[in-house]
Amino acid sequence: MDIHLEHINQLLPLHQRVAGFNPALSRLYPIAIIEGEEFLIYDYVDSFVGYQFQKKAPLPMPVPEGVRAAFPLEAYGGRIACVVTPEIFDTLKGYVTILHEFVHCYQFETCEQALKIKLDIARQAQEKGDFMWEIQHPFPYQAGNFTRVYQMFLIALNKGSMADVLAVRKELRSYLGRHDFEYMLWQEWKEGFARWIENRVQELLGLDLNLRGLLPPFSRVTFYAGGAQLVNFLHVQDSSVVNNLEQLFHRMSMPMILN
Repeated sequence: MDIHLEHINQLLPLHQRVAGFNPALSRLYPIAIIEGEEFLIYDYVDSFVGYQFQKKAPLPMPVPEGVRAAFPLEAYGGRIACVVTPEIFDTLKGYVTILHEFVHCYQFETCEQALKIKLDIARQAQEKGDFMWEIQHPFPYQAGNFTRVYQMFLIALNKGSMADVLAVRKELRSYLGRHDFEYMLWQEWKEGFARWIENRVQELLGLDLNLRGLLPPFSRVTFYAGGAQLVNFLHVQDSSVVNNLEQLFHRMSMPMILN
């Protein structure tokens, strides 16, 4: 018996419960489990069969222990997949994490590349062959002014005041400059939206919300938390905005303050 396959197919009832939440959860994506130096690749076949094992493939690069990620698998026709290690199936939260990575798969398949290339920081990184900028950009997280202003931003979101949000966002834009602001926005959109979906699922299941990153010291994860709150703020104003990720990105950029 393929124990991994048995575990993966336990995702199906949960997915069925949440598939109508948002278009980003509407479909199932390949899952690649790392075992030793190999990917074990599984893919969804249909509602009768569920997932099935597809193939083994060697890891093309070292992968961190406990990885939870979404990226294209060259060994599987370049298809975007959720990449995990087996212990993810030990808890219900692990299954929610898989759905979080499915959101990234959806972003990749819909509008992520088109949005990214509009960012000057992304274009310059591409020209330099810097493929790790989304993780390694030297953002001034620990700068006192940034910590102060981003805390004000989080407070404004909780108050629900558009005027306050815009005012603080304008201050952030002025303080950070173009590349750092674009980096912050990108993380808020990409990871913040996935965190927002993750927390909606957690709420449905009676699990604790993922609030990691909200308190100083700030880091990249702060933008996951702040982005989720910004998504929720915009969703309260217009519930349809979360169904179109390109429109959501535009709204999160707050274009009225960028001129």
